[in-house]
Amino acid sequence: MLTNFIRNYSVIIVITGLFSCGQNQQQQGPPASIPVTVDTVRATDAVYYDEYPGTVTALDQTDIRSQVTGYVTNIFFKDGQNVVKGQKLYAIDQQLYNANYQQALANFQVQQTNLEKAQKDADRYHELDRQDAIAKQQVDYADAALEAAKKQVAAAQANVEAVKANLNFSIIPAPFSGTIGISQVRLGTSVVAGQTILNTISTDNPMAVDFAVDQSEVYRFTKLLEQGNRINDSIFSIAFGNDIYPDHGKISLIDRAVDPQTGTIRTRLIFPNNKDLLKAGMTTTVRVLNNASKKVITIPHKAVTEQLGEFFVYVVSDSSKVTQKKVALGRTIGKSVIVKDGLIEGDVIVVEGIQNLREGSLISISKPSAMTTGKQ
Repeated sequence: MLTNFIRNYSVIIVITGLFSCGQNQQQQGPPASIPVTVDTVRATDAVYYDEYPGTVTALDQTDIRSQVTGYVTNIFFKDGQNVVKGQKLYAIDQQLYNANYQQALANFQVQQTNLEKAQKDADRYHELDRQDAIAKQQVDYADAALEAAKKQVAAAQANVEAVKANLNFSIIPAPFSGTIGISQVRLGTSVVAGQTILNTISTDNPMAVDFAVDQSEVYRFTKLLEQGNRINDSIFSIAFGNDIYPDHGKISLIDRAVDPQTGTIRTRLIFPNNKDLLKAGMTTTVRVLNNASKKVITIPHKAVTEQLGEFFVYVVSDSSKVTQKKVALGRTIGKSVIVKDGLIEGDVIVVEGIQNLREGSLISISKPSAMTTGKQ
């Protein structure tokens, strides 16, 4: 009897559970759709600038070092002055080098006197030899002495040139025309040959701007380099914050190889610097005008979501569900952004309401939106 009671009670529990599940399913119903705003992707003409971080560089720049050791005895310029090639910049104590030069000259003159004596002895011995009035061995000794005297004169002359060079090196001229920096030594400073940096000089007009280009863009910039002066002057410009430099530049060169660590290659632009606004070492933004005749896809920036450094948009499928699609973004233009890869014309994407969406979410379109693609 107890067994029958337990069996009947279990059946009641199962029936009650099934009834409750059915009731819950009726209450839940199909998942609710999420209202969103969508639009169709279109390609359009867009005028914009590709931007790259750049550095202003002097076309010629070198550290000035002394080739002799000594004390600075004179400085012939003012810090920051424009100098011309060959202009005197520094003087290193010349007393020692001048004394060495005078000593070398005196030694050279002594050796010349010895050479003259050896030449006369040789000539006299040869004359006696023709008269058979001297031993042949004496003539040979005279000839050997003459050759030795010639070599000693040559060595003395070489020493004069070396000492004279040191004397000349004690005056340091400008290697080229440009702007001299702030002197790193003062009068009386002891400098060591080849080690102590006295100053730095650089050219200032025109100036170069170096920037790194991804290897995928090498072909594009190579074509611009080949076109040279035939290309529009407005293609290359630079900016400092919100300020655009007034003069446009020309592409000068592309480095010989791609950096294997960064996958980029250094490219150089040349800009006039008539007003001395550009200084070596300045950081700037290089602006390269895009090909305006090429159609690109732009979408509202608000349609893009970011996850772990990657960018996605929600694409609407035929079943009114959304799928996340990864996109590669380009330049931002106002409130829109260029899509380099991931979307094609005709794709329908969500532009408003994306914060409530997940992969596979069911949507309902609340109202059509005028997509701002390509509008400036």
